[in-house]
Amino acid sequence: MAEDRLIGAVRAGHAHVVRDILRAGADPETTDAGGVPALCLAVGAFDGYVAEVLLEAGADPLRPLPDGSTPLLRTVTSGNAGLTASMLGHTANRLRAEEQTDLLACARHWCETGAEPGLRHATGAPGPAGSRRITDRFGHNEYNVITLGGMSVYDGHAAVLTCLEARFGVHRSFDELLARAVARADGSHADWSGATAVLADRLDEETWEAALALRSDPDPLRRLFAADLVWLFSIAGSPVLSDECPFERRALDVLLPWAVEETDPAVLASVLCGLSGLDDPRIEEVGLAYRAHPDPRVRSQVPSTLWKTRYAYTHPKALDVLAALARDPDASVRWTVCEQLYEFEGRGPAVADILAGFLDEDNQLVRIKAVSGLADANDPRCVEGARLIGPVDLAEWPDTWLLDAVSRYEQRRDG
Repeated sequence: MAEDRLIGAVRAGHAHVVRDILRAGADPETTDAGGVPALCLAVGAFDGYVAEVLLEAGADPLRPLPDGSTPLLRTVTSGNAGLTASMLGHTANRLRAEEQTDLLACARHWCETGAEPGLRHATGAPGPAGSRRITDRFGHNEYNVITLGGMSVYDGHAAVLTCLEARFGVHRSFDELLARAVARADGSHADWSGATAVLADRLDEETWEAALALRSDPDPLRRLFAADLVWLFSIAGSPVLSDECPFERRALDVLLPWAVEETDPAVLASVLCGLSGLDDPRIEEVGLAYRAHPDPRVRSQVPSTLWKTRYAYTHPKALDVLAALARDPDASVRWTVCEQLYEFEGRGPAVADILAGFLDEDNQLVRIKAVSGLADANDPRCVEGARLIGPVDLAEWPDTWLLDAVSRYEQRRDG
């Protein structure tokens, strides 16, 4: 039956299969044998891609459940900020004031209690809780997954609360959101990115000035918060009908001297990240100065600071620097070089040689992208490179454009 196939695909996390079954006429409100809706199964698995497919097909995030909750309330409990935001986007402003209050109270309770104590209270389970760090593919945020008594939650409830408050018009001050971000001293956690995203959306002078006031703070974590905000402001869209970003030039004037003065590697990496999205010939010289920096987080930002046109790098040393970084001992640095070059349209022999050097990388995705770049450059080394990719789990590849690059090359080669 279509319903059984749908539940099986949801449990397996195969979003493209779920979409196909729904398009064939399956009911997005299908429940499993225990009466649990498919959407709740996706929420329980923290699977934002499957949840989004179900939501787009008409699954109701506000569907009343036997325990008095809804899929949206369960998502808030899960601590997954990205999935919470997605769910909110499908409520079509149907949330009543009392429902908003309940959601905020739930998020605030988990935020104040903490993920592990909250799980211990919810399950009554003794013993130590398990914890592991993950990057959520759907929301591109980092969390710790806490597991106890057969139940798991993400520890992103502060980010969830920040998301809900912004959606429901609860204005939190700069200092309040800063406190949430720095509470866990973790600039890559969802709580951090949730706070910076909400502040950046304001795009106002008050927030800008508050961020700049932190540039000389003795605490590098607070400087990192400022650096992240400055570069988010620099890429934010204008609130008026204009092609110009109102803070782009101002961000350049802040970040260029900051990149020269900053000593903390994490903050410096954020400053360079902000510069890489701006247009100024001075940026590449700043980036080149850090090509041998001892911290890989800084070296990883160098490739994107090297200015290029659509078909060529303009600095005479750029390709030499990229070739050196492509052999960097840190895998994350090599990854950034591959990301920079595999879609670059100016794939001359020097670029192709750099891409060919990635064919034996341990990271399969790096190998896939290197092969794709070589194929698009009509470099015959892509054929042997494709053999080195190894078996690919197609369940993770609903769009096989990258994987089909060699086939397209062979069709061009054979006329």
